[in-house]
Amino acid sequence: MTDLTASADLLRAPQGVSTTPKGASAEKIKQTAEAFEATFLSQMLKPMFEGLSTDGLFGGGQGEATWRSFLLDEMAKKTVAAGGIGLAGPVMTEMLKMQEGAQ
Repeated sequence: MTDLTASADLLRAPQGVSTTPKGASAEKIKQTAEAFEATFLSQMLKPMFEGLSTDGLFGGGQGEATWRSFLLDEMAKKTVAAGGIGLAGPVMTEMLKMQEGAQ
């Protein structure tokens, strides 16, 4: 039987080739990490609203169901802007480590 582990040399980028985007700043990485957290929150909120009836006195009917995903996205973005659930920080840290390791 042969060993199937990959050599560390195979995982490295060739010399002279940068794997990080040019001009990737800490601010851009922070924005990306926060966008990831917002997307995660939006997906976690989706099941919470699936069983709700929209046929009440102030229910929006089919229109509300159509636009619900936009509402969830905005709720998630506002949650992240208010401090989030603490996911963006570790994601940003890992992204920075990956960027430093690639240089």
